[in-house]
Amino acid sequence: MTKKNTNNDDLLALIIKGIEDVKGNDINILDLREIENTVCDYFVICNGNSNTQVNAIIGSIQKVVSKELKEKPWHVEGEQNGEWVLMDYVSIVVHVFQKHIREYYNIESLWGDAKITTIDTNY
Repeated sequence: MTKKNTNNDDLLALIIKGIEDVKGNDINILDLREIENTVCDYFVICNGNSNTQVNAIIGSIQKVVSKELKEKPWHVEGEQNGEWVLMDYVSIVVHVFQKHIREYYNIESLWGDAKITTIDTNY
């Protein structure tokens, strides 16, 4: 059990690094572990300013995680239009939005019981 948490912590840190490396915005981590019947332990949600930046964020996350942990996402969806891309690392699901799409779906509000941690970016 402890090993899984360490892996989650390492994976979370690397996902955040990948987002920050290409200046992803408004990074939130939703801790879903205390909520029953969730599909994963964490959601990481962020946004980019264009489909190009959204795809750059996805590429950066994949590169950083692959280099450090030798892991690839189990599934990636939405890369073609670059408006909302979902990356599934099984225990952590990453949502990368364009800002207007994120505001429209407002998925943070759907998981109102989750503990939300906002990552302060200094750029």
